[in-house]
Amino acid sequence: MPLRNVRSNIVQSIRAFRVQDLQDAAQSLGHHFLYANLANAQSKQDVLELIGQQFMLAVNVGKNFDALYDVITDPLHKSGPQPGFIAVLEHIPANAKFDKEAREQLLDIFRDAADYWSDRKIPFRCFYSFSVARAASGQAEGAPVPEGVALTAAEEVTEEAGEKMPTDKLLDVSPLALRMSSPFNAGYWLSAA
Repeated sequence: MPLRNVRSNIVQSIRAFRVQDLQDAAQSLGHHFLYANLANAQSKQDVLELIGQQFMLAVNVGKNFDALYDVITDPLHKSGPQPGFIAVLEHIPANAKFDKEAREQLLDIFRDAADYWSDRKIPFRCFYSFSVARAASGQAEGAPVPEGVALTAAEEVTEEAGEKMPTDKLLDVSPLALRMSSPFNAGYWLSAA
C-alpha cells in the first residue's frame, strides 16, 4: 500500500519522495493528484496564480491565501464525494518578496486544509520543497534545481534577503566536533593526549 507510513492528513517536506512516486501513489489509491511547480514564482501573487493554474482551480484565488483555502476545501466537499488528495508544492520561493512569513502562511493554508479534510475522514497529504540558493556549483543563481539532484547542507543555506551565504565558512558541527569543543568533556581531551 503506497504511503502507508505517512499519516493520511499531513503537510510535510517532500525529501523522502519523488514527485513521480507520489503521482503513482495517488493513482493507485484513486486520489486526486495536485501538482504546482513554483520555481518561476517571485511573489505571493505569482505563487497564488501558479497554484490556481496548475491545480486547475475553477475559481481565481486572487491575491489572498484565504481564497486559496476556500477553493480547496468547501466547494470541493460540496461537489460530491472525494476519494482523497495528494498535493505537491515544488520549489516554493525563498526570497525577499516571498519571505519566511509568506512561506509559513502558505503552508498553514495547506495544514488547515488537511485538518478540514481530516474532519471529513478524507485523506489530504501535501508535500512541499523550497527553492534553494546554489553556492559555487556552476548553476545560475535562482535557477531551479534539476529533479534528482541532491543538495549538500552548504548548498541548502540561504539568507532571507536572497543573498548567497558564505558557505565556505560553515563550521563543522558533527558529533565528534561537538564533543571535542565541549569544555565539560575533559575525559576526551585527556585521552587524546
